[in-house]
Amino acid sequence: MKRFSLLILVALISFSCKKEYQSRAINSIKITEFKQDSTSIRAILSSSSDKLLFAGSKGDIGMTEDGGKSWGIKYLKYNDSIIPHFRSIAASDKGIFALSVGNPGLLYKITSNDTKIVYKEAHEKVFYDSMKFFSDGKHGIAVGDPTENCPSIILTSDGGNSWTKLPCSQLPKFNKDEAFFAASNTNIAIANKTVWIASGGSKARILKSTDYGNTWKIYDTPIVQGDGPQGIYSIDFYDENHGIAIGGNYAKPNDNCANKAITTDGGKTWKIVADNQNPNYKSCVQYVPNTNGKEVFAVGKTGISFSNDGGHTWDEVSNDSYYAIQFVDSNSAWLSGHQKIGKLTLK
Repeated sequence: MKRFSLLILVALISFSCKKEYQSRAINSIKITEFKQDSTSIRAILSSSSDKLLFAGSKGDIGMTEDGGKSWGIKYLKYNDSIIPHFRSIAASDKGIFALSVGNPGLLYKITSNDTKIVYKEAHEKVFYDSMKFFSDGKHGIAVGDPTENCPSIILTSDGGNSWTKLPCSQLPKFNKDEAFFAASNTNIAIANKTVWIASGGSKARILKSTDYGNTWKIYDTPIVQGDGPQGIYSIDFYDENHGIAIGGNYAKPNDNCANKAITTDGGKTWKIVADNQNPNYKSCVQYVPNTNGKEVFAVGKTGISFSNDGGHTWDEVSNDSYYAIQFVDSNSAWLSGHQKIGKLTLK
């Protein structure tokens, strides 16, 4: 009995002595730029520092498998006349999926053998903003601006082979002039079966579902709102409770009032951080992997900023303009922007 108690005591002491993650002070970063002529890229998807997929504004689907040394580009057209403008890209074991903005909304499934449209929506107000798959690889979600008095949400449960739009009767009602921003394919965040979506415009709110997007609740945030370009442009969660939202006013990119907020209760309530401090308007925010939610990067046309305390304080680490960032490990990430892809390495 004494030996058993001693083992428990040793285990408790060992656990209590484990050091909390120590955030890094990043003073400089290296960015390698890859020019991509005649396209604007807001949607990227990567699994390693060697592999990247992107979807661009000229119907282009790009790919590298050697860290950017060489690129393959596939161009898509609809009815030989419409060039889809892509701002969303996602993948499952069924293929790669790219979703266009504007009317008609076109969702392509791309495999090594075939390219076909698996969802099409024609409406004067159609504008799809972002798309993601859940970790199970079967469930997926895409979100768009209202065509009625609710958000447009389409779901798949078969890996993307078929998609169904939810009726307004299953969704929260939107205020007049409340919508989404197709800035970086990151106004959707997912953790396990839970998904969050961020809105902007007349309201800046968080929609939340815990059942793959079938039922929803909606929560207010203190993020700047009320005008068309104001609101939340990007969100990220590092677990089911802790998340961060960023945005501002695209038309006034130097404003930094009430454009950053964090949650510790799964998105029900939000607290403004770094108010009237940099960073100013940003289009994408992402946690650095394996840093316990401490290290965060935000990018936008105003540059790249870094926080090592969960978003409370920030440093500008580059004035390079990018729309989106995706980390593949704690030291490297891919970036996308106007006519360029970037590869970021932390020093």
